[in-house]
Amino acid sequence: MKRQFTANYRKTGSWYSAWVEEIPGVNTQGETLAEAKENLKDALLLTIKTNRLLNAPKRGQKIIKEDLILTVS
Repeated sequence: MKRQFTANYRKTGSWYSAWVEEIPGVNTQGETLAEAKENLKDALLLTIKTNRLLNAPKRGQKIIKEDLILTVS
């Protein structure tokens, strides 16, 4: 499944800060822009996997899942 997010990068001193606009808490840094980009991908994947584990249905629970598509300008 392919998802799209907005990555933001800012140079602060000799480091790059990076965060995902749509998901609070997905942020990281790197000594180079390339390192910050790679670290941000890792942070986003880890956050998504963790959220899925934390929100997995408990025994006997019925969860309705569906894709939610919206267009944001």
